[in-house]
Amino acid sequence: MDTLSTLINLLDDQDKSDFKTFLSRKNTRADVKNIKLFDLLKTDDIHHAKKLYEPEQSPDAYHALRKRLQDNLLQYLSQRSFERNSHESLEILRYLVVSRFLLENDMEKIGFRTLVRAERLAEEHEQYSLLNELLMLRLQFSHMDPNLDLEKLTERFRINQNHLQREAKLNLAYASLRKELKAIHLEGKVVNLTDLIERTIRHYQINVLDLMNYKSLYQILYIANEYAAIYQNYSLIDKYLERSRKFISTRPLEKTNHVFYHLHILYYLANFTLRNRAFGESVGYLDRMTAVLADHKVYLSQFFLRQQMLFALDYHFMGLADQALVVLDHAFEKMPRQAKDEDVEDLLLCKVMFLAQQNDPAALKVLAKLTHSDAWYEKKLGMLWTIRKTLMEAMVHAQFENMELASSRLTSFKRRYRAYLSEIKETRVLDFVSLLERYFQKPSVSEDPRFRESVLRMLEVAENQDIFNLSFIAWVIARWDRKGQYAVVLELVNRGKGSDLDS
Repeated sequence: MDTLSTLINLLDDQDKSDFKTFLSRKNTRADVKNIKLFDLLKTDDIHHAKKLYEPEQSPDAYHALRKRLQDNLLQYLSQRSFERNSHESLEILRYLVVSRFLLENDMEKIGFRTLVRAERLAEEHEQYSLLNELLMLRLQFSHMDPNLDLEKLTERFRINQNHLQREAKLNLAYASLRKELKAIHLEGKVVNLTDLIERTIRHYQINVLDLMNYKSLYQILYIANEYAAIYQNYSLIDKYLERSRKFISTRPLEKTNHVFYHLHILYYLANFTLRNRAFGESVGYLDRMTAVLADHKVYLSQFFLRQQMLFALDYHFMGLADQALVVLDHAFEKMPRQAKDEDVEDLLLCKVMFLAQQNDPAALKVLAKLTHSDAWYEKKLGMLWTIRKTLMEAMVHAQFENMELASSRLTSFKRRYRAYLSEIKETRVLDFVSLLERYFQKPSVSEDPRFRESVLRMLEVAENQDIFNLSFIAWVIARWDRKGQYAVVLELVNRGKGSDLDS
């Protein structure tokens, strides 16, 4: 998809209407074709140029029109962001622009008053780069302020420069860690997370005390989450889990900008404890999120769906299947208008899993709503998520006796992901796919003791102790176990490998 079409896909219906109004106001001639092109690009019609220009006209005219439309769309998006986004940095930036305008027009009294308000906000929200711009503006117009204390201003500059340098080092370290994690994932390297973080801290000469703040802890937890996801083992990050518990229990929410990071920390803690099977503790962190969101509703749309999904997963693996489905349905019913597509898709896949584990054919109807391409899912939700989704799709079709479709999806899976999985040395997944293939070709193989032994051996692999991996293995075990799939899942997740699973 080209850049212009991608930008148009960012707009909802109201935005598209507003953008056409924006174009109408800018158009000074009646023969401008930008609105017509915009309407054509919203359709699947590939003959845009022929409908806008005569065949003998230069194709350059069409490309120039597309370029102008893209420029106008970027301008509209920038204006819309300023109008709708209430983020503190934008508010400070607005005050900065207004202050400059007032001071340039000799309105020093209100200009400096606005500047003071902007500086106060920048300091409160730790926006050091913007504070630097504000201090530079104060210095530029210092001749208009008879009460200016230059030494005091110089000291403020020095302190802020220290903050800027510290923040730059932390951001460099964060970027380095994310790049290293990507290499770990793609190359299958085995790296100790603690050693990696400590090496990075030494390389960028970071004071350990600088890491003990909301933003730094949030960044470390993001890295820890990615690391655990790569290795499919959330027990590897217990050290950071304990450090985070202590931090949020001793640090009050003193500043408004800490709320964003505080919510992320609670979310990560809820996710980590869920994946480590401490479901009650996970619910506790989610309840704390609910309390924070009640006082800071501006973040509700950003966290609501993800929080509800963790609630649902906790309840589901605690054996409260009906309550888990109620939570998911509530999330769909109360879905924010600004909900991200990837959060919605995540909820849909979660519901497919819940229904399939209870052998409810409604799982097929929900599965049919996951309509994006594999490439879209890989980009939006990651390779691991897409691999799970594709495997689950094949398994659900097989479960409800659509064996031909199940085999087709498995063949497509191998064609798309076998080389990738081999490259990152994920033989576990390939072994599991081989077991599925054997079952799809001949379902009676589930009665073969050697087949059962191959499945049960997968439970001995440490990486397979993740709750989602156990759910996949439980699906195969349920092909011969009369207890049913959900009962097998609960047995595996809550007690480890059961002694009677091969009976």
